[in-house]
Amino acid sequence: MSEKPTQADLDAIKIQLGRTPRDVHAIAYRCPCGKPAVVETPPRLSDGTPFPTFYYATCPRLTGAISTLETTGMMMEMQDRLAIDHELAGQYLAAHDDYIAARSALGIDVAEVEGISAGGMPSRVKCLHSLVAHSLGAGPGVNPFGDEALAALPKWWLENPCE
Repeated sequence: MSEKPTQADLDAIKIQLGRTPRDVHAIAYRCPCGKPAVVETPPRLSDGTPFPTFYYATCPRLTGAISTLETTGMMMEMQDRLAIDHELAGQYLAAHDDYIAARSALGIDVAEVEGISAGGMPSRVKCLHSLVAHSLGAGPGVNPFGDEALAALPKWWLENPCE
């Protein structure tokens, strides 16, 4: 369940990102250390920029672990499976629909991002960061590839936990 960010959350995200966060609507997931790890961002930023990435990972330990995972060839293997496994393709399409529905629930219609989710959904696998952020924000069982990537990650919060 997402929650409105506090000033302490926004300060933590600023440290995580190394810049002032833009238009954080909610905290979608907290790292086990208690700090924000995934935020929800509206589909149009306050400066007018369309922004399709609703679930955005902010925790540098999480994003670093995902970046390492992306170098393993996992996305190519997922893409290959997507092409031949029709049940998996249907689950991935449902994840795409869930992503768009969650963003649309904000009640902000942005024509430039209509029908666009993230991570390559529904037909490609191109960004594990987006897929893992979706899994963490929406919960298990929503995004099959996000769940797989999340299960393959080390426990990023155990070594050098966030301060």
